[in-house]
Amino acid sequence: MKVLVANLGSTSFKYRLFDMDSETQLARGGIDRIGSPESSCSVQIGDWQEEVTDHMPDHAVAVRKCLSQLTDAEHGCLKNAAEVSAIGFKAVHGGRVSGVQRVNDDVLSAMAEMNEVAPAHNPPYIAAMRLLSEQLPEIPLVAAFETGFHQTIPDRNRYYGIPKDWSDEFQIKKWGFHGASHRYIATRSAELLGRDDLRVISCHLGGSSSLCAIKNRESVAVTMGMSPQTGLPQNNRVGDFDPYALPLLMEKTGKSLTEVLAYIGNHGGLLGLSGGLSGDMRDLEEAAANGNADAKLALDMFTSEVRRYLGGMLVELGGADAIVFTGGIGENGKELRKDVCANLQELGIELDEAQNDSAKGESSFHSANSKTQLWVIPTNEEIIVARQTRQLLEST
Repeated sequence: MKVLVANLGSTSFKYRLFDMDSETQLARGGIDRIGSPESSCSVQIGDWQEEVTDHMPDHAVAVRKCLSQLTDAEHGCLKNAAEVSAIGFKAVHGGRVSGVQRVNDDVLSAMAEMNEVAPAHNPPYIAAMRLLSEQLPEIPLVAAFETGFHQTIPDRNRYYGIPKDWSDEFQIKKWGFHGASHRYIATRSAELLGRDDLRVISCHLGGSSSLCAIKNRESVAVTMGMSPQTGLPQNNRVGDFDPYALPLLMEKTGKSLTEVLAYIGNHGGLLGLSGGLSGDMRDLEEAAANGNADAKLALDMFTSEVRRYLGGMLVELGGADAIVFTGGIGENGKELRKDVCANLQELGIELDEAQNDSAKGESSFHSANSKTQLWVIPTNEEIIVARQTRQLLEST
């Protein structure tokens, strides 16, 4: 079985192709600037790489272009496109629909109901899925929702302090996201430590960030709530925010509610805190080192928020067997890891500075005295989606 895992944007299509018999990656590639006069089309199969420019008017044409590259007579890894058993999508928010689903009208309608909650993610996925369903009916489409891993969260960690009938009727609950990443960390940490009964805190820190408390490979708490805009401050998204500040912002700025939400969803987070300097941790570290006070504030606030949520999850789990850092910042941010773990020896958390500084790929960096293991584990969301897609096809 061969599964194509798709990562969609409004004008992009990136993919990885897996042979699920051996769970090996056969190819990766993508197309940018879909809908523009010229689109960049790249593919990598083994040692062979190609990048060409072509006109891709929509996602369906883009997928056909990718399939033609994969079936190239000289370099391709497929004899024909029929070898692709399905396209799996790391879908974000389906509200009343979660888990792993064959894409159909009801699934797309459920996603559309959450458009206002996930405005950067759902609309482009819905548009592309509808188009692919019409133009490529021979290839099954499977949605693996980010919220699926968090279905095990107990109600006490899922509800907001609003009338319960609002929560139930309008799907206003803490759904959680980054499910594929946290699921991978739950699986891989169990493999590395040789136990299924672990208490793990998964720190997915990157362009968007969240922490997840995992017990026995299951999610029991997560920092993101109803929308991907919540929890930790993101690179340009506000994170947790007092809703009672919204009327004041509307009054003072003259913006509508929609305009205010869009602004704090695109100009907030690290970007906003740094005075518009950057939402990229690397830029902020460089600027802070050169004396930029706003950049330092952004870094300090982000670290403080990670530590605050980390503390809550330690209480939720009654301690942790492992704390895992993943995502672009988690994997590469040695200073951030050091700051997050600072002065936690009395909680049984102590890093080894030399190991932290040299950590690359899968590696531990806890000291010999630490009761809690500290790890860097690069995530692999695509293989999780591929596995879920295979399981669904095999069960139907």
